[in-house]
Amino acid sequence: MKVVMIHTSPVSLNDLKALCKEIIPSVELVNIIDDSLLEEVKTVGHINPQIISRMCSYVQVANTLKPDLIFNQCSSVGEAFDIAKQQACCKTLKIDEAMAEKAVELGERIGVVATVASTVSPSCNLVARKAQAAGKQVTVNRYLVDGALDILMKGDVNRHNELVIKAIEKAESENDVVVLAQGSMTAILPLLKNPQKPVLTSPRLAIERVKKELGL
Repeated sequence: MKVVMIHTSPVSLNDLKALCKEIIPSVELVNIIDDSLLEEVKTVGHINPQIISRMCSYVQVANTLKPDLIFNQCSSVGEAFDIAKQQACCKTLKIDEAMAEKAVELGERIGVVATVASTVSPSCNLVARKAQAAGKQVTVNRYLVDGALDILMKGDVNRHNELVIKAIEKAESENDVVVLAQGSMTAILPLLKNPQKPVLTSPRLAIERVKKELGL
């Protein structure tokens, strides 16, 4: 079986490859990376026709590889993928879908912590849609750690972690469950001191969902 992943940054590539090797070792993984997508959506603040067009192109390229599933790695362009996936020849999955569903299961007040402004609305909208699909009323609260991902990509891991942990602790005090919108925040989990509420990240939940979708 084969999965094609569409990435907007190399930041999560190795972590996702490691999770795939652990959880779905028999599946062939093909990666498409275009880091201009994330830069453009961060600059513009939302998806635009150019981003949608490129995402559609990548789904079409993925189709030529005859995959069993096409996977979108980036929450910031998730709504562009929603449009592009209509052309997919196979199953599709966004990295944060399983996480959003679990958050809705676990609580009525859901805090979404993001390190990129362009991720906030798509992530919150996804949680709201999953709640609506589940027939559940939820309140989604936003916590933006603006610029933290840029700090991480420049190599200042400690400063990134410090800023994100502070936001997570605030979100934890005000919600039933906390959602970390960027997969790059997964490394924060071991650094949290005795969290009293569930703190969810997307990568492992997503790859476990891939396994389920592929019937493995």
